[in-house]
Amino acid sequence: MFNFTPKQFKSEGPGTPDLSLLKSCGENVIIEDGVRIFHPENISIGDNVYIGHDTILKGYYKSDIVIGSNVWIGQQCFIIGAGGLTIGDYVGIGPQVKIHPCEHTHDDPTLPTSFQPLFFDPIVIEEDVNIGIGAMIMHGVTLKSGTLVGANAVVKKNFPEYSIIGGVPAKLIRSRER
Repeated sequence: MFNFTPKQFKSEGPGTPDLSLLKSCGENVIIEDGVRIFHPENISIGDNVYIGHDTILKGYYKSDIVIGSNVWIGQQCFIIGAGGLTIGDYVGIGPQVKIHPCEHTHDDPTLPTSFQPLFFDPIVIEEDVNIGIGAMIMHGVTLKSGTLVGANAVVKKNFPEYSIIGGVPAKLIRSRER
């Protein structure tokens, strides 16, 4: 039997995109129908950025999401900025990618799993990275320049520049030419 008081949940609102509310926004930013943006005051977007239909950009009140220039984010992505998220220039993020910089601690046996405290680690996606459809990038990961992430990979650790990685959990498949 657990001894806890349930959290009081509250709505974060509709997340309707309003570029004027962003911390900063470059030129030629395309945000498709169904995109939701939460805590826009902590989100910066560079030039020539495409954000696909039904994507969620969930900023966080304590940290920033910084999206570089010439970035393509596919449809139905779920991107959280808790802990901090930096996406470099010339990055491609396939549809249904999840970028998730937090995890439950599981330290308190008196609490159910969903009510365990969270910890946050920043995620950095350097320039010229391509993330395949359905991949998941977890807390504390830095995707180095030139990395290719295979479809549906779950990335929980760092790899060298110009790596091709894939699998669950992701492993180095090979290095690629620079």
